[in-house]
Amino acid sequence: MATVQASMAGNVWKVLVSEGEEVKAGQDVVILESMKMEIPIAAEEDGTVRKVHINEGDFVNEADALVDVE
Repeated sequence: MATVQASMAGNVWKVLVSEGEEVKAGQDVVILESMKMEIPIAAEEDGTVRKVHINEGDFVNEADALVDVE
């Protein structure tokens, strides 16, 4: 199982996937907002979303778990 992590601190602007959804490597799964910029966060491997750890509007720190992909 791979965990998609936040690349920087910021607010969760959009969650683009839901649990049980199939994703491909490179597919955006979350968009963070930091310093008025939107930062897409992509899955690193193909798989199925097992857990979404965050909700839109949450604040995350760098390296926080966002989504588990199996």
